[in-house]
Amino acid sequence: MRSFIVIAMFAASLSHAAWNGYTEDRELELDADGLSSFDINAGAGSLVVTGVEGLHKILVTATINVPDEDADDARELIEKKLKLSLDQSRDEARLEAFFESHSWGWNDSPSVDLDIRVPHGLALRVDDGSGSMKIIDVNSDVRIDDGSGSIDVAGVTSITIDDGSGSIKVIGVQGDVEIEDGSGSITVERVGGSVTIDDGSGGIEIDDVEHDLIIIDDGSGGLNASNVRGAIDNDS
Repeated sequence: MRSFIVIAMFAASLSHAAWNGYTEDRELELDADGLSSFDINAGAGSLVVTGVEGLHKILVTATINVPDEDADDARELIEKKLKLSLDQSRDEARLEAFFESHSWGWNDSPSVDLDIRVPHGLALRVDDGSGSMKIIDVNSDVRIDDGSGSIDVAGVTSITIDDGSGSIKVIGVQGDVEIEDGSGSITVERVGGSVTIDDGSGGIEIDDVEHDLIIIDDGSGGLNASNVRGAIDNDS
């Protein structure tokens, strides 16, 4: 196993119009040559993954946010509770970015915002706690297990989503789409394969599907499907 972490930037802000806490940026990178998949294990915070043609590294910018006006206390908390690592084992890379369990007060949990660049074609497996998520132009198979927060996906080979709550938007998939969702609206457009949806609640909008649309359960909320060139199976 090998790991290459670069802490390139450090910034602390104790007064800001929209944020009254401590912020620290760290950068991590890993050579992607020979990798076939990338696992992301993230906690609270936003997540953006962008595919870059010709890139040969995984590049991560992690913005660590601690809602504490005392910089020394924030740094101590980060030292004790933050898990942040980017490692490789065989042909798989793994990123861990979260604060370990702690008794946080109401609405003051620390978080890690992630901005990640990856080479095209690197398969992604994402296990995310909470916060918005965007996955853009990775041109690979993607699997997402998400607790809460909006999910936006565009430009992937196939996508499987298991989501607790939050809106889901999937646009531009070469193969199949599978979504199991607790609550929140679902929008799926321009799919080269089939679409399978098992939904708890929230409206569903489907457009431009090359093969079949399978609705296991549409829960509560309207279903609008157009330009489906295969069969539509809705037994819910």
